[in-house]
Amino acid sequence: MNLSSLLSNLNYGTILLLMLIESTVIPFPSEVVVAPAAYHAAAGYQNVVLVVVFATIGADLGAIINYAAAYYLGRPLIYSFARSKWGRMCLLNEEKVQRSEKYFADHGVVATLTGRLLPVIRQLISVPAGLAKMHFGKFILYTTIGAGAWNTILAALGWYLHSIVPESQLEAKINEYSDYIKIVILAIVIVVAAYFAWKKFKKH
Repeated sequence: MNLSSLLSNLNYGTILLLMLIESTVIPFPSEVVVAPAAYHAAAGYQNVVLVVVFATIGADLGAIINYAAAYYLGRPLIYSFARSKWGRMCLLNEEKVQRSEKYFADHGVVATLTGRLLPVIRQLISVPAGLAKMHFGKFILYTTIGAGAWNTILAALGWYLHSIVPESQLEAKINEYSDYIKIVILAIVIVVAAYFAWKKFKKH
């Protein structure tokens, strides 16, 4: 992907649309949307808060599409799609759907929040939520919190990179910092999961 071309066409509408796509089963890295948009915001072209808001709305809309598809189509059709040519074109397979279902089963409804922060699981966690017919209010609340946290981290990265690298080096720097992002995300997931586990233990 040509990042400079993407940068020149980023606005709140395209941020929302691209994050909607990223949040469905269609593979599209959010790093090349939110971080560059925040980079531009640091230069005064956009508002960084609105970047996060529109990115999160887009992520919510994409998650709702997955949730509704799983809720109304059911497990047989979802797995049939995962095994199909169209599923493979979306880099989807049965193993990934099974992994997301296992993550949801192991962590309960809070998986909708923590799952939004994990690679691969992030795009698919709405599917087991729909299959389990999770309450929509809880689903959208946890999805918004998780997606908002993820987008805030990416926006912070883009804002920071504006002060240290020129635009021509932005793509390379985003790739370089991706490993650090994963470490931060993992730490957040562990803390959140531990908090909910403690609440559940205390309740019982």
